[in-house]
Amino acid sequence: MKIESGKLRSGLPVVVCPMDSLESVTVGFWVGVGGRYEERSQMGISHFIEHLLFKGTKKRNALQITEAIEGVGGYLNAFTSEEVTCYYASATARHLGLLLEVLSDMVLRSHFPVEEVERERGVICEEIRMYEDQPAQVAQEGLNELVWGKHPLGYALAGTEKTVKSISRREIIDYWKSNYHLGNLAVVVAGKTSLAEILPLLEKTLRRVPLGKRAPFKKQQSIQSAPRFAWIKKPIEQTHLALGFPSISRHDPRRFALKIMSTILGENMSSRLFQEIRERNGLAYSIQSSASYFHETGLFTVLSGVDTTKSVKSLQLTLKVIDQMRAKAPTAKEIERAKEYVIGQFLLGLESSSNQMIWAGESLLGFGSVKSPEVVVKAIEAVKVAEIVQLSKAILKRDRLNLVAVAEELPEKEIRRVIGIV
Repeated sequence: MKIESGKLRSGLPVVVCPMDSLESVTVGFWVGVGGRYEERSQMGISHFIEHLLFKGTKKRNALQITEAIEGVGGYLNAFTSEEVTCYYASATARHLGLLLEVLSDMVLRSHFPVEEVERERGVICEEIRMYEDQPAQVAQEGLNELVWGKHPLGYALAGTEKTVKSISRREIIDYWKSNYHLGNLAVVVAGKTSLAEILPLLEKTLRRVPLGKRAPFKKQQSIQSAPRFAWIKKPIEQTHLALGFPSISRHDPRRFALKIMSTILGENMSSRLFQEIRERNGLAYSIQSSASYFHETGLFTVLSGVDTTKSVKSLQLTLKVIDQMRAKAPTAKEIERAKEYVIGQFLLGLESSSNQMIWAGESLLGFGSVKSPEVVVKAIEAVKVAEIVQLSKAILKRDRLNLVAVAEELPEKEIRRVIGIV
């Protein structure tokens, strides 16, 4: 993988990942703002703006924006996370100039038509209701709130119906102006192109980018000393369990060891949790672990959907597997298999221009630079068994456990007893 980095005369950072074997290109405009930058009364405003930037500029209305990209066989989308927002488009490489122009028009020259703002409120409220009908999503959001409390990391990215209905157009415009500017913006491109081609096009397209400084965010500093539990009652057939342990930040060098630990525990079908919970005991169709990273903290999560009558047994076995990870070092064979899996998934993911663009963009905004895949692979290969043991003991503690159950009925007393809450 090639990585070419540069800056416009204005200072705006640009990263290009040339992929000469492709005929396509993916362009991403990255903004360093997301859910954790919001006030509680504004919960969902970053996501609201993501929607509204598709709704019209001084040059194009909503239909003309989508027609411009889809009219050349392209694809246009966006996403909001806790710390960044990304707007991206893919098409054949001969339409690169069009992608850059449309995205820059959307991101920097939207004008938030009154009727579109009001219409999109309804759309987002329907999106929130859709999520409320997805128990796994409810469990994950409930876990975030349980772990982070009233801190912005615990907010729902889409907000609530109450906050979405109350945010004014003036607040939206002010928030956009405060965050969508030179000090908070980067452009990442992957595909059949080069930095030498991109820079002149961007100099022309981004002649006047507003100045500004990146907004501060509230650091998460709470310390957990006892297990926590929450039951969200929903009229559903299964019980969805979300286990979470506060973890390490993206800047922690142990993040590669955490990825190996998570893979051994529950990231694929040969993992310990999948084999124990599904294959040997038939208690769940799906059980998986994952690690998410933020600037100063992180979260290790295990999600599963089980028969309510078997929820206690499933939880007991899940915690048994987790405790075994703390008590006994994984075998050399397990570690080697996990490393090969992580490296293979990482490199396979980089075979598409969209995945390269997203990986490079997350690296640029998260770390300030983009490391080569070779550096990442070497870091994964270098993980030692002692690092995994130490990390397991530090993170997977019962007094740092958080559990959210989404179910209509639940043996609550037994669940509480299993996790050590009397």
